[in-house]
Amino acid sequence: MLLAIDIGNTNVVFALMDGRTVAARWRIATDPRRTADEYAVWLLQLMRIAGFSREDVDTIIVSTVVPRALHNIQVLSHNYFGQPALVAGQAPFDWGFTADVDEPRSLGADRAVNIIAAHDAHPGDLIIVDFGTATTFDAVDFTGAYKGGIIAPGINLSLDALVNATAKLPRIAVEPPKNISSGGNSRSVLGRNTEDQMHIGVFWGYVALLEGLIARMKVEIGRPAKVIATGGLAVLFDGHSAVFDVVEPDLTLKGMAILAERATAAASPAAA
Repeated sequence: MLLAIDIGNTNVVFALMDGRTVAARWRIATDPRRTADEYAVWLLQLMRIAGFSREDVDTIIVSTVVPRALHNIQVLSHNYFGQPALVAGQAPFDWGFTADVDEPRSLGADRAVNIIAAHDAHPGDLIIVDFGTATTFDAVDFTGAYKGGIIAPGINLSLDALVNATAKLPRIAVEPPKNISSGGNSRSVLGRNTEDQMHIGVFWGYVALLEGLIARMKVEIGRPAKVIATGGLAVLFDGHSAVFDVVEPDLTLKGMAILAERATAAASPAAA
């Protein structure tokens, strides 16, 4: 099985992949100071509880947007699984698509593997929206080429800024506003108390951001484009806007699995 390790700004996701299907996953807060031994105690115990062992893992791939966290993951792979980890974005990887932007090398590994998975599964022009610490919007044309994108503050980051910069506003959960108008209209934008008003501003304000930016991207693309949402918070907005065509929470992990397949095939004697 493949152990895919996705190191994000907020969390590290460990996923056991059976082909391109997630068999099990675990999440831990990102901390570059966490040692390989600490990861091992946590991960191997959870694998055992789920009925897996370290012997089930034959390949490890890592995608990271936190360079300082990579070393200890590589030590984990070597010391506890007896193999080097493939690192997305480092040699001998070739993304397999053209990055038609000013600085191709600045494209993050997380966005690159999303592009690989999305183009593999969906024909035509695509807009990929990834909800993480930041929300990214990536335009991919029908050939699979990356044409550019947008980076916006994530909804949790926006809420943190609002709460931390004000003296009296309370911390609220990120969730769709409840029925708050006298007529029971859940889409009302007239809050009757502070918390309702915050929920409306954060949630429907973010929906407006999504819809507005995607509409502008579609105009610039000039052809029909399928909108694919991924990331932990994608399901939060699904059903509250018609802007998404597909919600694929595991897009990043699927892209890592595809990349690992390519690396394994390239290293096989037949490929040589």
